[in-house]
Amino acid sequence: MRALMTATVPSMIGQFNMNNIKLLLELGYEVDVACNFNDRSVWSDEKVETLKNTLHDMNVKTYQIDFERNMFKINNHLKSYHQIKKLMNLREYNLIHTHTPISSLITRIAFKNSNIFNKCRMIYTAHGFHFFKGNNPINNFIFKNIEKYGAKYTDTLITINKEDYEAAKKFKLRKNGTVEYVPGVGIDIEKINSIEGNREKLLEELNISNDSILLLSVGELNENKNHRIVIEALPLLPANVHYLICGVGSLKNQYFQLAKDLNVENRLHLLGYKDNIIEIMKSCDIFIFPSKREGLSVALMEAMTCGLPCIVSAIRGNVDLIIGDKTGYVCKKNSDYKKFILKFMIEKEYKQIIINNARTIITNFDKKNVLNTISNLYKVN
Repeated sequence: MRALMTATVPSMIGQFNMNNIKLLLELGYEVDVACNFNDRSVWSDEKVETLKNTLHDMNVKTYQIDFERNMFKINNHLKSYHQIKKLMNLREYNLIHTHTPISSLITRIAFKNSNIFNKCRMIYTAHGFHFFKGNNPINNFIFKNIEKYGAKYTDTLITINKEDYEAAKKFKLRKNGTVEYVPGVGIDIEKINSIEGNREKLLEELNISNDSILLLSVGELNENKNHRIVIEALPLLPANVHYLICGVGSLKNQYFQLAKDLNVENRLHLLGYKDNIIEIMKSCDIFIFPSKREGLSVALMEAMTCGLPCIVSAIRGNVDLIIGDKTGYVCKKNSDYKKFILKFMIEKEYKQIIINNARTIITNFDKKNVLNTISNLYKVN
């Protein structure tokens, strides 16, 4: 048996699919991975090469497909279509599991026109549809119809939040195809609990005082992650409140300039890409997740597991995890970020209740539960 795992960029494989690859290997599949290993928009050369070496050590073959994140780069999409179709015909897969919307659409169209269409299963995990409540209606119309088209060539469509699950149930899949809800990609709660924070070390690295309140966000420095909204709140908060962001991206200089314009440049700390996210989480005070669009955030689940009180935007995925005021606070308007940060700073007793509630709920998202569900889906004939 032979399986193919595809995604646009290598970080999607390395961060979210290594457990799936191990699972396929355990089930007796020979596994290939195809993505744009030349893309460095998220990961550095070193990270990508480390991933390729790790896959090689697992006897997983890797294939370069020139997938493109920008939907308007048509020539790249045509090139990647021919590349992935050729690979399917060459390797004759029994199962394909595809991720990320643009590359997954290309993969499924190529699949439809390949020699293996009638003897291979196609699984697509939607890590967050690009149509969602509150989005631009025109964009929603376009992306919804794109997903409906791709669904026709899909045997199993996996959604990771409740809003997407309800939307996907209205799609017409391939004959006998099913829509499944899986609670994210899973987090290793046991491993997270074994890691300790080092607040003293972090404060020393940042060169800030021991009485500092550390707000933390994790994610790319881009418009969607919406870190700007927290930077703009900093001047309205006490002077000992600092904002840390773990992530890289195109808006780094803009964020530095914004902080300088607001006279809070000494309170914004862009930490770049970090391998010790859990240690940093356990050294901070409050987790902020202001994204405009998400599927089901791993970083948010990790923060909840770490015992960080969480403040999030009112979007799908986030509201699956942060329920009412029981497991954190959901911001429906920009001014809510300041309000809820101050509440966590003042209401210490209630903050602990929220932390305890969050740790109880997050056990449902443990990777053991997720992998058990995925394993059953892989075993379907």
